[in-house]
Amino acid sequence: MITVDLNCDLGEGFHNDEELMAYISSANIACGFHAGDFSAMSSTAAMAIKHGVAIGAHPAFPDKENFGRTIMNFSVQAVYELMLYQMGALHAIVTAHGKRLHHVKPHGALYNMAAVNKELSEAIVSAIFDFDSSLILYGLANSEMIKAAKAKGILFQEEVFADRTYQPDGTLTPRSQPEALIENTDTAIAQVLQMVKKKLVTATDGSLVRIQPDTICIHGDGAHAVEFAKAIHNKLKEEGIQISSSR
Repeated sequence: MITVDLNCDLGEGFHNDEELMAYISSANIACGFHAGDFSAMSSTAAMAIKHGVAIGAHPAFPDKENFGRTIMNFSVQAVYELMLYQMGALHAIVTAHGKRLHHVKPHGALYNMAAVNKELSEAIVSAIFDFDSSLILYGLANSEMIKAAKAKGILFQEEVFADRTYQPDGTLTPRSQPEALIENTDTAIAQVLQMVKKKLVTATDGSLVRIQPDTICIHGDGAHAVEFAKAIHNKLKEEGIQISSSR
């Protein structure tokens, strides 16, 4: 049986978190830098625990104004430190709820920059390793983050996206381009099934890119996010694909 994780970025202020929890297996909780705060972290963690959803930290650049999507030229040391700061904050809250962190997934510009930047990826991985080497890194499939995790010997899950298009080199199409987002549910489902069953994704130029779909991201900030998540969840179940976080 094929098993795949369904993850979603939550605690970002979109007020549909609990509805989404019913259809996912992992939650990436904003740690206050691009969205959320101490109260949102606590309430979202409580929801995840209630629904049996694995909890991950979702650290970002300090950029609430632009939702963490601004490219920032932080030093490698600064990235290491901002990772520690945000993981530590959510860790304290989750521990107070009697649970532990499961994974870490960088957000937005930090994620996209690290996907192609070796030094940035190594800083992220080093922070995870030094904080808690048992945590799993969620990183873009085939990216520098995955290479850095392998080199450091930490656990990782290669991530693919249900609602984003891909470039021929396997990177995500920048959100500044018109074809970056997949808004049609049937198109997104077709892409998910192609990735899960064939380990391939069709790039914007029609070429096929080989990927490893350990975990699938579905976003919680769209106008129809809950319906979108439900449709993907139900189709995977219908196809006999098990939805579960690792460990």
